[in-house]
Amino acid sequence: MSLDQSIQEALKPFADWSSGLVFYKIPLAGGAEVPFIVAWLLAGVIFCTVYFKFVNIRHFKDGFKLLWPQNTNKDAPGSYTYYEALATNLSGTVGLGNIAGVAVGLSAGGPGAAVWLCLMGFMGMSVKFAEATLAVKYRTRLSDGEYVGGPQNYLQEGLKEKGKAGLGRILAVIFAVCCIGGSLGGGNMFQANQTFKQFVEVTGGDASWWADKGWTFGIILAVLVGLVIIGGLKSIVAAASKITPVMGIIYLTAGLVVVGINYDRIDDGIALMFREALTPEAGLGAFLGAVVWGVRRAIFSNEAGLGTAGIMQAGTKTDHPVPAGFVAMLGAFFDTVVICMVTALVLIFSGVLPETRTSDIAGVEMTSQAFATVLPWFPYILAITVFLFAYSTLITWFYYGLNSAKFLMGDSRKVDIGFKAVFLVCVVLGCAMQLGTVVDIADVMFFIMAIPNLIGIYMLADVVKREYNDYMQRSKK
Repeated sequence: MSLDQSIQEALKPFADWSSGLVFYKIPLAGGAEVPFIVAWLLAGVIFCTVYFKFVNIRHFKDGFKLLWPQNTNKDAPGSYTYYEALATNLSGTVGLGNIAGVAVGLSAGGPGAAVWLCLMGFMGMSVKFAEATLAVKYRTRLSDGEYVGGPQNYLQEGLKEKGKAGLGRILAVIFAVCCIGGSLGGGNMFQANQTFKQFVEVTGGDASWWADKGWTFGIILAVLVGLVIIGGLKSIVAAASKITPVMGIIYLTAGLVVVGINYDRIDDGIALMFREALTPEAGLGAFLGAVVWGVRRAIFSNEAGLGTAGIMQAGTKTDHPVPAGFVAMLGAFFDTVVICMVTALVLIFSGVLPETRTSDIAGVEMTSQAFATVLPWFPYILAITVFLFAYSTLITWFYYGLNSAKFLMGDSRKVDIGFKAVFLVCVVLGCAMQLGTVVDIADVMFFIMAIPNLIGIYMLADVVKREYNDYMQRSKK
């Protein structure tokens, strides 16, 4: 038995138990079922949208205005601009799930899944507003001058203010531990593994020279990642703020070309999407397909509810928490409403429509086929995009994991160097191993992050509303 098989066998009992707990099926009317974690996240999305009075609509334009350099106060406390915070956060959320996850969602729920996915992405903006506002309010400053924060900080400090110090500490530790696990698994090993597989696919498949060179590819990828993360937060932000617009423009341009060439199918395609989404029976299937399958591998695509938006937004140069919340909302919009929707349109309008449930790698191949309907070399553009998506996710999730490691073990050089070493080793292992159970456990850790995070948002929602009212009063003056 190989090393990776031995590891998977050892971890399988825990993976089965934890997956059964997190994805426990809640029965619905008509015999339908929905996993607990899906219902939990959906409840949080609806609560924030209603409680904050559709802040995602009312302040949509304000978020865009803050992205301009002149609207960032360079003398305000923080480490980087509103734009850099958003770009880095997007580099972590825009990943392979935007390509593969949408295909999986359409295969399970049909074309109507795209409508529900878009709607959930738009509503998820309100959750990100709350996460970022709390993260900036309860952020702390490290010895090197960097400002850090996120769910672990506002859970601990915010609930302490509420007289729930013990509960806050427990929830903060749970979040931080799971964030580290998610960082090393789904944010690292899965991204590295799928990047290698896609690279092999475009260089000849099983006949490729790279087919059995996972270790070699992993070492090269680890060096590329190491060149960025060794420079710390400033290096990560600088790289992500440059990569994100490039990969976004490449993918969106290619996708719109496919849609444009198939313009004669647009009317029928859009009609099909809405017909299946709004027909009761088809709508339920599309909804469950989009949420449960389409967005699961994408970590619910925009990570609304997981708390990661707060980790990056905490370092924004700002005199008040609320503007950071306005900017954070745009992450959900660009990730799901724009990029995921383009993938869905490419699949539907190109005629490459999935008929049966697929795995993630099959989802990538399906999207690749859709691009190939226009020009044979389009899959190579997709391959480049897949690499950029995965690479940017790797460097951003490194920071999320390091931030949580420092929260648990202290801000020290040993923690910094130790986590960098572990992270880079996992990049190599991700390319060389058959992941299986490892990724299943990482998935569970991602989803568990949403439990303490949303508990904190429910309990601190009044704090967010007070900060919002204070900001609006200052703005009027």
